[in-house]
Amino acid sequence: MQPFLMIAAAHFLALLSPGPDFFLIARTSLCAGWRVASGACLGIAVANGVFIVAAFAGTAALKPDSAWFVILQLAGCIYLLYLGGLFIRYAGTSDLTNVPAKDRHAARSSLRFGAWRRAAGMGFLSGILNPKNALFYASLAAMLTGPHASSGWKAIYGTWMFSVVLLWDLLVAVMIGNHAVLRRFARALPWLERISGAMLILLAVGVLLLLVR
Repeated sequence: MQPFLMIAAAHFLALLSPGPDFFLIARTSLCAGWRVASGACLGIAVANGVFIVAAFAGTAALKPDSAWFVILQLAGCIYLLYLGGLFIRYAGTSDLTNVPAKDRHAARSSLRFGAWRRAAGMGFLSGILNPKNALFYASLAAMLTGPHASSGWKAIYGTWMFSVVLLWDLLVAVMIGNHAVLRRFARALPWLERISGAMLILLAVGVLLLLVR
């Protein structure tokens, strides 16, 4: 259970740092409402699901004691160390105040047929065209060893990650219109990013220690 909690925590904390997906959801929610933005949330979650399946399928094709699997684990650790360092170094530099406010023209356009479907398509493209998503999930998949590398555990991890991405994005879409909530989140964001970076670094160091034993 401990490896699951570590990877699940690292995955969730990484979601807290705003990226292209976050700003797409925020803009869509502010301009067209959270119902239309839920389409973007689903599209982003599906794109993440594609990367999750690809990452877990790739690691399943490698034998745990093979040289290629060890290389994949080392590469995953290096990427998580790099990502964690970036989170800590640039903590607090994301400007959430630049998210555009709601405008009436965009709000009217949200009533047109297919607005939700277009938002879903934009969300999927935003997620699937982000190479950081592929590297991140490949890194997490490489962390799975021993019993936690079984097909059953991978299904649990994959379902959990997909669900957390979707639910978090939906929460962002619903709450982003509340400017008081947005201000509080912006104030807490630097510390959230530092904690996220530290968790990713600790996870990578833990796996590296296991590899050198």
